[in-house]
Amino acid sequence: MGIPDLTSEQVERLCVVAEEAARKYVLAKISKKNLEKLDVGTEVEGTRPARLEINIDLELLPTVKGPDIQRLVNEAVREGFRSAEKYLKELSCHSQK
Repeated sequence: MGIPDLTSEQVERLCVVAEEAARKYVLAKISKKNLEKLDVGTEVEGTRPARLEINIDLELLPTVKGPDIQRLVNEAVREGFRSAEKYLKELSCHSQK
């Protein structure tokens, strides 16, 4: 993609972008009142190449019958990666100017 070495601020922003996107995806599918737990964590190793990891711990209230949790988590992780990729592409465009 032609991405420059990431600064510590860019790494931090990458984590925030991915985390917010994954959390937003889950909350668009499940009401907050039906959640027992929603923890979203992100971590980046390295700067070039950067390796992004997204972890989601999701539990519904025992009384809630709902979607396949693992599928929802997988989709939320994909959404986090899509947002992270978009952010990295924006960085790439700015670095080529």
